[in-house]
Amino acid sequence: MLSPLTHDDPAAIASYRLLARLGSGGMGTVYLARSPGGRTVAVKTLHARLAADPAFRSRFRLETDAARVIGDRHAAAVFDADPLADTPWLATEYVLGPPLDDAVALAGPLPEPTVRALGGALAGALRQLHSSDVVHRDLKPSNILVTAHGPKLIDFGIARAAGDVHLTTTGAAAGTPAYMSPEQASGQEHPPAGDVFALAGVLVFAATGRPPFGTGAAADLLYRVRYADPDPVAVDALPPSLRPLLTACLAKDPAARPTTAALIDALHDGHGEFADHLPAPLLTAIARRATDVWHPHPPRLPAPAEDPYAQIQSRDSSATEHARRRPAGVSRRGFLALGGGALLAAAGTGVGVWAWSSREEPETGGKLPTAPLLGKAPASLWSANMATPEKEERSFPMTVGDRVALVAGVGVVYCDVDSGKADGVCTVETTPWTAVADDGVVRVVPRRMEDEHHDLVVREIDAKRYQLRGSGIKVKGLNANMYATQLLCASGGVLYLAGAAGTRAAMRSHHLLAVDTRTGRELWRTEVKNPEKYDRRFVAAAAVQGDRLVTFEVDNEFADTTRLVARDTRTGAVRWQKDLELAPKAAAGSPPCLDGTHVYTGGTNLSAFRLADGIESWQQRISETDPFSAPVLRDGTVYAVVEQGAYAVSTASGTKLWQERPHKDNPALTTADQCLAAGPGQLFYRSELGLAAVDLKSHQRSWVYQTDADHVVELREKERMFGVGEGFLIALSLK
Repeated sequence: MLSPLTHDDPAAIASYRLLARLGSGGMGTVYLARSPGGRTVAVKTLHARLAADPAFRSRFRLETDAARVIGDRHAAAVFDADPLADTPWLATEYVLGPPLDDAVALAGPLPEPTVRALGGALAGALRQLHSSDVVHRDLKPSNILVTAHGPKLIDFGIARAAGDVHLTTTGAAAGTPAYMSPEQASGQEHPPAGDVFALAGVLVFAATGRPPFGTGAAADLLYRVRYADPDPVAVDALPPSLRPLLTACLAKDPAARPTTAALIDALHDGHGEFADHLPAPLLTAIARRATDVWHPHPPRLPAPAEDPYAQIQSRDSSATEHARRRPAGVSRRGFLALGGGALLAAAGTGVGVWAWSSREEPETGGKLPTAPLLGKAPASLWSANMATPEKEERSFPMTVGDRVALVAGVGVVYCDVDSGKADGVCTVETTPWTAVADDGVVRVVPRRMEDEHHDLVVREIDAKRYQLRGSGIKVKGLNANMYATQLLCASGGVLYLAGAAGTRAAMRSHHLLAVDTRTGRELWRTEVKNPEKYDRRFVAAAAVQGDRLVTFEVDNEFADTTRLVARDTRTGAVRWQKDLELAPKAAAGSPPCLDGTHVYTGGTNLSAFRLADGIESWQQRISETDPFSAPVLRDGTVYAVVEQGAYAVSTASGTKLWQERPHKDNPALTTADQCLAAGPGQLFYRSELGLAAVDLKSHQRSWVYQTDADHVVELREKERMFGVGEGFLIALSLK
């Protein structure tokens, strides 16, 4: 809940002494603070970059006014504010209660009496707000704090007077897509009935743990809100007595929705105190917050050893020198070589400062020159400079809606997909291989490296507040501090992870398991062993297709082969396995390549194995000394890279379609470990000199862009790819 102050946070704002951070979002930062008289308060500030914008100052002032209008019964009491200060600020009551989304994560879907009491109180809050001709416009679980005396609304950042259009651009939708009204999603006026629509969505979530229109990309959610019926799974999970009322509130026509007065009458009879309707785990969490504020607060983070903007301002510092200044740690290859007993000395290499910048051409110590080596290489779309891990410790960037996330520096950094501007960072001690994104959510395993044993708990990051959400999913018997700990992949609400029991000095066993991310329930667990040697085996990477979980598993770095294993996603039972002539390092480089019928593997052979039974359908081979990279798929073709360049094979027949043709001005380039991405007209892969693009029609290299980016993920919807290099995250076009 509380995060340490950073080195550049002020010691005080006005007369309020700052104690810790409560969160940071798109508009500002919220601090836990104390008044001179000892009152604990929350102080919200507007980001300096926004304070110069009159529109944002007006929005901040309106937030203050709206909070005062609704009063301290339904919102955090406003104690003081200065919207005209150089850094505008607002001091309010520190509300003793978790956000509703955290409450549901902690206690599960709330019982019907709780939902009714919650809904009646929120309808009363909205009636109070609407009576002053103000609409909230961003009602969602994270903006509702659940206290023992009733819910309180917060974050009136886009609240405004009904009918006021000055802060809204015509045709633009402001708010949170999952809980918008259809009229708001269309960029139209959001009337008081729009808040009723959002309230119904909030109550659907409270009762079922599911958003009213599912999850996914913002564009998909906006379409469903405007044109589709609510998620039938969520509706069916509602208590039968609530279903007709909430369905009526979710009507597309604002005039067909009940009024707040009608909701108050229908939801709660007014008997009993609000706390009487709360489940025990939620009451315990509320009580804990009342005492936590008086415990010692996390110490302020120290200033970085060097200026975080130095690498942006100076073109003379090389990435090699930057790497030499990083803390040392055991590499993943070292983990394999040591048989898994090794433990990371720090939570990910490159822990320290991070910074970012956006430009047409990245500047990272000469690693990314503006001049191409061959042909007309395009400019990068943007580059974000940050303290990335060492090459062998990096992971692929994670696409999260309209943002891309990466484990770097002091935690997980979120950058805007279009501009590269960093939105914020969740400061958490974790590693690139203990973070995974699924369905718009990033999950991590926090570590405490100073401890011999730290329970393995999977936590979800709140991407709005850049904080860990809820208490997480505890995995019994496993030590988070073991180097074998990995979040492998997630699919369909199921998270697949690997972990070890024991201590850093003596690992007892290594396990592969699946957990339900919605309930936290462990679905199955299996110990990973080498049956022939009665020894441990380690999961290097995994991917899911249909009812198959496919893994690369290795014994140690010096093994000659990697085992390809297909398991039943429902039980974890092994369905088939094959030994591949694939180096363990290559197996750990990228997840298995799958489609609906086959898994495609590189190494000495480029092969296709049937997902159903593991029978090899076809194989391509050049020589033992010319292995294939990890393959990628696009439009019925599997692509890989060999020493001389790109190689294309039909997925259906296994027939070689073409191989990259040499050119007199285009000498052969020895490739790195993996093929990177297949665009609509070009194949991109890492060569020793940079990122090479091969034209899919001419089968010749079009250009080479000098960069050391080595982990690239594609975002096909926007026809771009993101790569991680030495101290930067880069975006390039797939066109």
